[in-house]
Amino acid sequence: MILTAPQCAAEPFFRRDNMPVIVNRIMSSLDTQESAVIKKAAKAAGISQGEVLEARLYKTSLDARKRDNIHFVHSVFFKLSNAERERLLCEKNSALSYAAESCFEPVISDRHCDGRIVIAGFGPAGMFCGLALAEQGYRPIILERGEMIEKRTGTVAEFWQTGRLNSRSNVQFGEGGAGTFSDGKLTTRIKDPLCRYVLTRLAEFGAPEEILTKAKPHIGTDRLRQVVRAVRERIISLGGEIRFENMLDDINIVSNHAESVCCADGSINTAAVVLAIGHSARNTFELLYNKGIYLEPKPFSVGARIEHTQAAVDESLYGIYKDDPLLPKGEYQLSYRDRSGRAAYTFCMCPGGYVVPAASEEGGIVTNGMSEFSRSGDNANSALVVSVTPDDFGNKPLDGMAFARGLEQQAYTLSKSYKACGTTVKGFLTGKPSLDSSITPSYALGLCEADLTKLFPDFITDMMKAGLNDFSRKMKCFGDGSAILSAPETRTSSPVRITRSSDTLTSLSCDNLYPCGEGAGYAGGIMSAAVDGLRVALKIMERMAPD
Repeated sequence: MILTAPQCAAEPFFRRDNMPVIVNRIMSSLDTQESAVIKKAAKAAGISQGEVLEARLYKTSLDARKRDNIHFVHSVFFKLSNAERERLLCEKNSALSYAAESCFEPVISDRHCDGRIVIAGFGPAGMFCGLALAEQGYRPIILERGEMIEKRTGTVAEFWQTGRLNSRSNVQFGEGGAGTFSDGKLTTRIKDPLCRYVLTRLAEFGAPEEILTKAKPHIGTDRLRQVVRAVRERIISLGGEIRFENMLDDINIVSNHAESVCCADGSINTAAVVLAIGHSARNTFELLYNKGIYLEPKPFSVGARIEHTQAAVDESLYGIYKDDPLLPKGEYQLSYRDRSGRAAYTFCMCPGGYVVPAASEEGGIVTNGMSEFSRSGDNANSALVVSVTPDDFGNKPLDGMAFARGLEQQAYTLSKSYKACGTTVKGFLTGKPSLDSSITPSYALGLCEADLTKLFPDFITDMMKAGLNDFSRKMKCFGDGSAILSAPETRTSSPVRITRSSDTLTSLSCDNLYPCGEGAGYAGGIMSAAVDGLRVALKIMERMAPD
């Protein structure tokens, strides 16, 4: 029997916003007031003041394609008194959309199962899966190999200062996942009503309210840590358990069913196991492979971090308006594809941010990018990466993981420490590596001058060079030979997919094992990982009743 959960306005899971009409493509100058934008949108849509119950900005983006006409582009939300009027407006005007509501509507089974729901990993996917389950009366046990944020922050700081790595708690592992030490970007390519729900919940837990209206929302690593802590406290208050410094050590699978898991606390009988393990959980991938769980190699990307001054990025984007206080910190996203279809592109751009040491295994170097909410650092950085596929590294399930690990270890061999392999762009392009630059690298453990052709295969460095040449025609700062490259960047996404059924979201090899989020190969970033965690929670609710 399946029961539909009752609708209740007081419950945070159900419809929170009625967003029927969105008026799109409303342009304004940089200094236009919000009230004037709303008035302009109403006029464009033919909406009279008397029929409006509520109006506000829905999304705002910056159009800086023409430096002599830099302006904002808005979408404006209108709630009208007449639903039929809303429908007719959307049918007649292509600039209007009839928006899906922001909602989370579980269908809850009355079938009770033996054992507990265990979630491995407390990154965005595990957090939102655990939160959803806890708020519906389930009492999930969440295993996280790393530390809670209060301890994790100190452990990461110690690594950045001394080079002493904790392989269980670091930039990749610990409360909040890898996204906790990032820019906290919430942009995504997926189109799902749950995206709006995730934004709303994040704002409730302390994220800046502007994430609800910015086209490119971000939280920043400093604010994200507060949000993560608030989510943890909510789950625990509802009876969920979060066991830090507790890695998933084993899964007992009998007749394609996960009967229990083992961790530092002992054995736990399981009704369901959610694998929200993140893209760096290599020992867990190896465990699953040895257990006969169906895995596939997956394309990902590798390369380096490129670092400019933020002032140079702003000037490249805004020209003479670069110092205008109404303009946001400049950010970019660039791509180049050759005739074979291989791509070089920028990824995870961090305005006013820092390149950070992000290793999670002894004897390997990993770089990543991070920004605080203010984005007030002197430099900007992004990943400059090249796509790689199983044709490049092998078709066995763990070949991509081995390829990335090999690059990280080779970098450590070249550096003889956790210093990143570095050179200026000029040094890279000319084959004469150098760190002689007007830009001060932000990588905390320092750089070791290195020839990146000794780190990467030729097809990667050739594409990086082609990408740099192409990007220099699009943005002036990419033609600056003094820009700094810090390598390697290898954790762009999971090199493994834990393949699952599209209907049940369970593993093809185990009927109560739920691969979830970025580490399972079904998400790419905070937003899509959180949404995937919600999807998995919904499937579990359909299948079993709360404890």
